[in-house]
Amino acid sequence: MTPRRELLRVTGNEQIGPYTLLRTARGGVDPGRPGQFFMLEAPGRVLPRPMSLCLAPAGELAFLIDPVGPGTQAICALQPGEALHVLGPLGNGFRLDVPRPLLVGGGIGIAPLPYTAQVLAARAGGRGSPPAVLGFRTALHAEAAMLLPGAEVCIEPTYVTALIPPGLDVLACGPEPMLEAVRAQCPGSQLAWEAPMACGYGACYGCAVEIDGELKRLCIEGPVLTAPGSPDRASARAEAA
Repeated sequence: MTPRRELLRVTGNEQIGPYTLLRTARGGVDPGRPGQFFMLEAPGRVLPRPMSLCLAPAGELAFLIDPVGPGTQAICALQPGEALHVLGPLGNGFRLDVPRPLLVGGGIGIAPLPYTAQVLAARAGGRGSPPAVLGFRTALHAEAAMLLPGAEVCIEPTYVTALIPPGLDVLACGPEPMLEAVRAQCPGSQLAWEAPMACGYGACYGCAVEIDGELKRLCIEGPVLTAPGSPDRASARAEAA
């Protein structure tokens, strides 16, 4: 799918725990493959922010966003009728040709999983969504689990890795320590990493991480990588703004 940049109208803004579910008109932007990302640019902001697609209802795109810095706060403040630039889909997403998928999310790492579940269910002929396990810091954060009905949920001090049964094909997204733990526990799992990004298409090298001794750009080679070929240093972290 060829990335496309459009100015899209905001159609909804919903608070889910500490997160914001921002909905936009789809326009001519393709929702892409689960695990890919989009660069969202609020009016007046210098740099866009990379966001996973959370839901793709008919005619819309929806992004679950944690407003942790001025960039994400500006995006989350947009109201229906306002607009923002959206570029995507970008990067490499999850491989969906796995026989026994299990979705694993930690915190805002739940963001790409509802759309992933939607596509997997459609590929399975509508026989139901794949199983999912989710971990959160607090009960407030865990309100986001409503986006994945039927998911098994834990709250710290219980970690999501305690909920992962053996023998399944793990598709995971979450903070780096969680992904490292999943990588150690589940060889061959698909891990969606995050890193600071300025462009989203490989020009700035802002998201370069060291993988098996070689620098890779997560916006090009990732963000989804298959364990054990995953980032081996702390630079693959979510952007704090």
